[in-house]
Amino acid sequence: MRSTTPAGVGDAVGVEYVSRVPRPPLDGLIDDLYYLEGTPPYARLTLPPMPGALLIVNLGEPFRIRGGTDVETAEYADGCVVTTPTRAFEFGYPLRTRSVGAHVKPWGVAPFLPMPAAELCDRPVTLEQVWGRPAVAGLRDRLAAADGPHEMLTVLENELVRRLRETTGLGLVRHTSSVIAATTGAVAIGDLTTAAGVSSTHLAQRFKELVGVTPKRLARTHRFAATVFAIDPAGPVDWGDLAGGAGYFDQAHFGHEFRAFTGLTPTRYVEVRRRFLREHPGHVLDGWSLPAD
Repeated sequence: MRSTTPAGVGDAVGVEYVSRVPRPPLDGLIDDLYYLEGTPPYARLTLPPMPGALLIVNLGEPFRIRGGTDVETAEYADGCVVTTPTRAFEFGYPLRTRSVGAHVKPWGVAPFLPMPAAELCDRPVTLEQVWGRPAVAGLRDRLAAADGPHEMLTVLENELVRRLRETTGLGLVRHTSSVIAATTGAVAIGDLTTAAGVSSTHLAQRFKELVGVTPKRLARTHRFAATVFAIDPAGPVDWGDLAGGAGYFDQAHFGHEFRAFTGLTPTRYVEVRRRFLREHPGHVLDGWSLPAD
């Protein structure tokens, strides 16, 4: 649900979105902090897997998340934490939504968790399960009392700084993840272990503890994300060139990955993106989210 839209820009349905990069040391863990308020473009949105985590503090009516077709939908009143996913999620929004949150780098959520990230893989948990009811209630009260979105982001930022803790293996995972991101997933994992001077088993274990997935899975997600962002849904798409440029073996491999990540064929994905562009041009949630209904 990451957005590159300038702060405060919405569309005709009246959505306010404000975001900014946090101050050090959070900027090494978090891409941006954001405030979101308004009527969602659709009651249900599908979020394909992304190479990152998500932390939401909900300030409105409960929202609902389904982490796959074989998982029951669950309600989240206070917010949630989503580690790097391996499959698409479905978010169900109330008629009016209001929240603050953070788009977190793959390794960035670990310093705020009391449990290994692997325990949360494809299993979003409530914020209360992570930080406890009294702490979350106090944070939501401070956010509700804040004077506007920018002050609310400062409140969230201060809470995250206060909760920041030392995390074993973070440097190794951060460096390796950065190499994977820089190559958009086109790097041999064996080369990464050799460069890091650790075994493949050790690296995979650290990744599962701090990211929730293995380096190989994170590389796949980066490659898929880069491929998606290379698609211009407003124009014709040369699927052969796109698949080849992204490093897929052939179009069959490309199509398989697309269905694994989105549940859609590539052509159906573009049709759904075009629907979003047609019905809500310039919306802050366009670019990654897809209408689910």
